[in-house]
Amino acid sequence: MDSTAIDRFDTSRFEASRNRLASLAYRLLGSAGDAEDAVQDAFLHWQAADRQRIKVPEAWLTKVVTNLCLDRLRSAQVRRERTAGAWLPEPLLDGDPMLGPADTFEQRESVSLAVLTVMERLSPVERAVYILREAFSYGHAEIAAILDITESASQQHLHRARRHITTARRGSGELDPASARRIVEEFLAAASSGRTERLVALLTDDATAISDGAGLTKKLLQYDTPERVAAIARAGFKSTPAKQRLAGGVSEVHFALVNGAPALLFVPGGKVVGAVTFDVADGKIATVRGIAAPARLLRLADAWRRHEPDAPLITEW
Repeated sequence: MDSTAIDRFDTSRFEASRNRLASLAYRLLGSAGDAEDAVQDAFLHWQAADRQRIKVPEAWLTKVVTNLCLDRLRSAQVRRERTAGAWLPEPLLDGDPMLGPADTFEQRESVSLAVLTVMERLSPVERAVYILREAFSYGHAEIAAILDITESASQQHLHRARRHITTARRGSGELDPASARRIVEEFLAAASSGRTERLVALLTDDATAISDGAGLTKKLLQYDTPERVAAIARAGFKSTPAKQRLAGGVSEVHFALVNGAPALLFVPGGKVVGAVTFDVADGKIATVRGIAAPARLLRLADAWRRHEPDAPLITEW
């Protein structure tokens, strides 16, 4: 086999792992753009390596991507960005290959916006151990080899990560899509009609709302009582000429599943310009996230353009 054929063969071996590596990087970083960069950097490492000596490419690539992501999480710039109160996970439309694997509850939960947010409280190594174990089913011996730690340390990191995530977990399990849609439709109807009492009734007693202010504010906007959440929802869902100008026109409002959770998407002219996602606990809304910073919606908006949506819940917002 000549060198060109070998390069093509080795490239195809990398491409066979690309979606899995991107899914790993997304879970570690919470950003699709950063995940794509990490995978591309791994490809450069792959090209530069003595590939004939790599016995198990999947394991080698997993180690490279994991450690590239850990380097980024530990960087001073990223720590400043994430501790400044302006970070939210990047939402992805259900069906995006970057969300896989999704066969088990633990795998689906590990990519939810709720868990991606909680994982910000973990150390980078705790985060990596949790994801490698819960989302990709690696054994502690394999994780120890990937992270250059002992098996005992891997077990301890997993225990601490699980404790954090279990403490933050809300509700009794997954919500079926029909129930999710019903709750979100009720929320939308109450918010758009200004029915404050009905809005409060749909929220848990400790409901919170978070907004990135469409990227126009340096810090996230946060609201921490049902009454404040209801008030901001009423204001946010009221259509005005100023909001239409900011959105780029009159929007349709669509129901969608984003990172496995119910969401409302604001879509003027076929382009997603805003997403409101909902965490539901025991039949009520526990967390509302408003995401409209363009950089956070690039991949979701691209996926939506290739998507066949249901009829909009609101045709002119």
